[in-house]
Amino acid sequence: MQFRKGPKTDNYPLIENHGLIGDLQTAALVTTDATIDWFCCPRFDSPSVFGALLDRQKGGHFTVRPAAETYSTKQLYHPDTAVLVTRFMTEAGAGEVVDFMPVTGTTATNRHRLVRMLRCVRGSMTFEGEIAPRFDYGRKPHELHITEHGALFTSQGTDLAVHTVREPQDERLLTILSGDNDLRFSLTLQAGQQRGIVLESSPDGPPHEVRGTEFEELFDDTVLFWRSWLGQSTYTGRWREAVERSAMTLKLMTYAPTGALIAAPTAALPEQLGGERNWDYRFTWIRDASFSVYALLGLGFKEEAAAFNSWLHDRVREEAGQDGGAGPLNIMYRVDGSSDMIEETLEHWEGYCGSAPVRIGNGAATQRQLDIYGEALDSIYFAHQHGMHLDHKGWTALHTLLDWLVDHWDQPGEGLWETRGGQKDFTYGRVMSWVAFDRALRIAYDDGRPAARGRWVEARDEIYAQVLSRGWDSQKQAFVQHYGNDVLDSSLLRMPTVGFITPDDPMWKSTLDAMEHELVSDSLVYRYNPEASPDGLQGSEGTFSLCTFMYVDALARAGRTDQARLVLEKMLTYANHLGLYSEEIGLTGRQLGNFPQAFTHLALINAAITLDAKLKESNKDGV
Repeated sequence: MQFRKGPKTDNYPLIENHGLIGDLQTAALVTTDATIDWFCCPRFDSPSVFGALLDRQKGGHFTVRPAAETYSTKQLYHPDTAVLVTRFMTEAGAGEVVDFMPVTGTTATNRHRLVRMLRCVRGSMTFEGEIAPRFDYGRKPHELHITEHGALFTSQGTDLAVHTVREPQDERLLTILSGDNDLRFSLTLQAGQQRGIVLESSPDGPPHEVRGTEFEELFDDTVLFWRSWLGQSTYTGRWREAVERSAMTLKLMTYAPTGALIAAPTAALPEQLGGERNWDYRFTWIRDASFSVYALLGLGFKEEAAAFNSWLHDRVREEAGQDGGAGPLNIMYRVDGSSDMIEETLEHWEGYCGSAPVRIGNGAATQRQLDIYGEALDSIYFAHQHGMHLDHKGWTALHTLLDWLVDHWDQPGEGLWETRGGQKDFTYGRVMSWVAFDRALRIAYDDGRPAARGRWVEARDEIYAQVLSRGWDSQKQAFVQHYGNDVLDSSLLRMPTVGFITPDDPMWKSTLDAMEHELVSDSLVYRYNPEASPDGLQGSEGTFSLCTFMYVDALARAGRTDQARLVLEKMLTYANHLGLYSEEIGLTGRQLGNFPQAFTHLALINAAITLDAKLKESNKDGV
């Protein structure tokens, strides 16, 4: 990738031109020219410290680049890790910025470290850098204090220390300058030399010098952690590189103190450039449970699956019996299990490429989305099959939840896609309510649990009959988005996955054919057609990457393995240079929406596992 030195404000980087680093409590995005333009602290859902991704002028950034007028860059992950390497090539030499965050552990903390190792690997290189934080989404002022061994940013009780990596013999190697309460530095290195900066939030002491040996120890420990973790994977299929990168990405988006998986580490990245579909995804959705537990257990990551399952059990126990209008479960929570997600707009920020409004919080949290009960129960049942059983209190809470669902499953809602055009009888919501009763009955029979079996069976069977009669359009020969219309919806690709219908049922085959005709564009899949089914929002969107991977899964289950394989291989070409995906793909192949998106990577893993199994069954692949 070629760059010409110029003002940072010239252009916004492409969404896909980023890598992700993190410490399992928060994360940062690093552009292909080594700028950190998104970092929230101390948690994923905390206010931003660097937010230039959403406002190039007012958001704040941490920039490192060569002083040369022109340079090119390459970016990669250190093999089998979440350590990111950005390589610079100039006429005078080649250098690297190695970015990572030492893992913090399972105890919540405000102390987090961004480590930026600067290396010259050939010739010589002068690095220039600027650290320009903008605390609380740029709403709080800050002061800069230059010290003997570094610098300290302070903002209304929030401290951010800059520790410098130096050796006794090169005290003048790094030059630090201040201006406008931002810090600028210059560093000249020869081949073989390595220095850098450690940025630390809520430090336990004043800025200090870090010796090279300590620097190397942080690097080695972080590499060891990621390689040891990835070594637990049991996946041996043909798409190993994509699957393992997806697994590490999901791990980076998991809040270790609770096991909660966020939907994405970003907020307000647009689904359409200049449009209004700009949402905050730094929270944990209940529906992610089913996808994540399947994916994690499918790869052998039992500890992570158990942690997320435990987080889900806690929500069921806490919320059972409470009905706030939408239901006893919220559709999403913060990573600590709280539910204060009031949606607000950052009026002072222009948004990515001028895409306003910039939203934080999420107003969809109060919607009624009945599919979440099926996804929760599907997850709990799958974990149950792998030895993760409910205790008595957990089963009692689940029983209460199912009793509530008996009385409320036949209500309209906003649906899986969180539309804002009014409540409707979404077919997918009914299907997943059927799943909830089905999985609860299976657990009850397996463990001999006390259950209202008669009521649950009656509700399950009534839902099944209703979907077959009202969710089916005989003229289109397909299951439709909601009762009373003929719009197709790719969420229904999950019908055979959850067992509501068999993959070889003629009704399902014709539905799959109809979706291919209306929703598939050269292997990429749209969620639905908003023009045919208005969702209360202006503008359009790209194809939904989650749905494309669900399409692969559905094709494989239907025995169309050659087609599924081609769709998957095509979809893998839309990943960024690091194997990461945002939420959507635009017509030009540009990635859109929040980045990277957990749902997409979860679906990639599940699709690869399903297709691997089907290829082996048909003897079309010996891998």
